Amino acid sequence: MSVARRARENGPFAAIGVLAATFAVAVAHFVASLLNPQSSPILAVGSAVIDATPTPMKTWAIRQFGTNDKIILIGSVFAGTLVLAAIAGIIARRHLRAGLVITFILVAIAGVAALVRPTAEILDVIPALVAAVLGPLTLWWLVRALRALEGPVAASDAEPGSSRRGFLIGSGVLLLGGAAAAGAGQWIYKTRSSLSNIVLPKASRTLPALPAGLEAKVPGITPFSTPNDKFYRVDTKLAVPIVDHNDWVLTVDGMVDKKLKISYNDLRDMAFEESDITLTCVSNEVGGRYVGGARWLGVPLKRILDQAGISPDADQLMSTDVEGFKIGTPMSALLDGRNAIIAIGMNGKVLPREHGFPARLVVPGLYGFVSATKWVTRLTATTYAKDTSYWTDRKWATDAPIKIASRIDTPKALTNIKPGMTAIGGVAWAQNNGIAKVEVRIDGGAWTEAELGPSGGNDYWRQWFLPWDAPAGNHRLSVRAFGNDGSEQTAVKANPFPAGSSGIQEVVVTVS
Repeated sequence: MSVARRARENGPFAAIGVLAATFAVAVAHFVASLLNPQSSPILAVGSAVIDATPTPMKTWAIRQFGTNDKIILIGSVFAGTLVLAAIAGIIARRHLRAGLVITFILVAIAGVAALVRPTAEILDVIPALVAAVLGPLTLWWLVRALRALEGPVAASDAEPGSSRRGFLIGSGVLLLGGAAAAGAGQWIYKTRSSLSNIVLPKASRTLPALPAGLEAKVPGITPFSTPNDKFYRVDTKLAVPIVDHNDWVLTVDGMVDKKLKISYNDLRDMAFEESDITLTCVSNEVGGRYVGGARWLGVPLKRILDQAGISPDADQLMSTDVEGFKIGTPMSALLDGRNAIIAIGMNGKVLPREHGFPARLVVPGLYGFVSATKWVTRLTATTYAKDTSYWTDRKWATDAPIKIASRIDTPKALTNIKPGMTAIGGVAWAQNNGIAKVEVRIDGGAWTEAELGPSGGNDYWRQWFLPWDAPAGNHRLSVRAFGNDGSEQTAVKANPFPAGSSGIQEVVVTVS
């Protein structure tokens, strides 16, 4: 039999294998939206893949795909599922039972992935069970109907009443039904995530409005305050957790004198303060975009820790999110006087679900992977000798102070600009320290001090710019920053793993 003929005969069966899997997954996604979005078969498998992925590969994915890494992962998992589903359909043409078994195994994997999550409940297996029933059942019907259309080669178990019109109508109904189920699931998910009915408490300590930044003066420079929807997001979640604040409780336990349980209303009754703090992800490359500045509304973390009474022997605060994800923070960094908070507001609005609603940690001066737990629900005083966290299990650093860094926003690398007066501008940060000075070097010449933008405090980043009369030709632009304590941005190059990147950013532009 020729390859072309084999393809013509197997193609329709591969297609119905894909149709059966797509319909089953779509309906299971709808069911998951009513229960727990993380139990959706594709998301459950994707989360398991994230946890099992080696650190170098994760770092590579973030570097290559940025915040689209989750979309790439979900797409890859779904594509792999469809390939296996197509194979199941082809096998089912001659061996129906074997094809059904393969389809069942596909959804069984999703069920196991949903149940091995740290906070999994028995109901989390329901979406996978729905897919386990619908997938094989749909494939069984489609295979029997399609076999009947093959005429003389029809299998003995084909239904004599099958017809081409009935097959096409049935397939169309499955396709439209799957699309409707998937769309309804997404709509339900978005509806459940609305926070419009929550009002933030008044702060007992407010800050004056942040001064106007340089963005109106220097086109292309990063805004002084990062809007919530533009703030970077790097975490292991494929679906944002939907947490009911009425049921949420923050537990403080471990090596403490008194165990605390704090409800959302209890937290709201505490004295809140506004804080301008810049956050940075350890995955940020030199010149990268995983950094942002915001005004947070929160309760000083030390106040809560003092209320619990932390043992002097505890050297780590283990914070756990609503799905059992754990981050370890050096206790010394939380008790040294820096402005570490438990935040419930961001830029004057309720903390978005994408950024940790109902509450998250915000700790100046430490990379987020050891300090910025979102959707936090437990704080445990412990020791590094006793407990390890998600990232330390993967050999990332346990104590990761943010390195002084600076970035050129304009002109962008490898762009072409016109000769004449322009501005070289960007941002610099030295959280828990503050920026004292930024210098720019052009074509390897002398370092020239840039003009700084307004200050938002030592925990906040700083804009900067340097007027430049740009001559024609190719030019290399470099930038470095200095902290208020006299520290200088290092030129030593380092990758993000295991404790953050370092080095001097250099961009090349063409003036013509």
